[in-house]
Amino acid sequence: MQTLSIDIETYSDVNLSKCGVYKYAESPDFEVLLFGYSADGSDVTVIDLAQGERLPQEIIEGLTDNTVIKWAFNANFERVCLSRYLRDLGVLLDPFHDNHPLSADCSRFLNPESWRCSMIWAATMGLPLSLEGVGTVLGLEKQKLTEGKNLIKYF
Repeated sequence: MQTLSIDIETYSDVNLSKCGVYKYAESPDFEVLLFGYSADGSDVTVIDLAQGERLPQEIIEGLTDNTVIKWAFNANFERVCLSRYLRDLGVLLDPFHDNHPLSADCSRFLNPESWRCSMIWAATMGLPLSLEGVGTVLGLEKQKLTEGKNLIKYF
């Protein structure tokens, strides 16, 4: 695997816009509900983590492998939230892969080196900073579904 495109849906009792992604993801009530991905441009797969489905081992390995380029719209959000999710699974986020005790204690987040942010790329081209806005400006046939946000709020 060379690239992994990612989109997640999450829940937290912390208000993201008021507190930021780090506090949001550190809440005891935080959880990743859905994990959508495409590896190397393959068809999109959605894993329903809220219903007990699990990420394939090769995807977990891809998330922690710095040679695999990870793409996401607002990549820092995905990286921080997935760091929490992987830590909860017991996955070691040792960026040096040296098993040094200090590395294990200090490594709480996935290394940002292999992450790419399509929101930033859109912004450099003068496009909006929202996925919905980018889809509208580009006149994309398939756009972000607004029903998802309403469903997440409902549940």
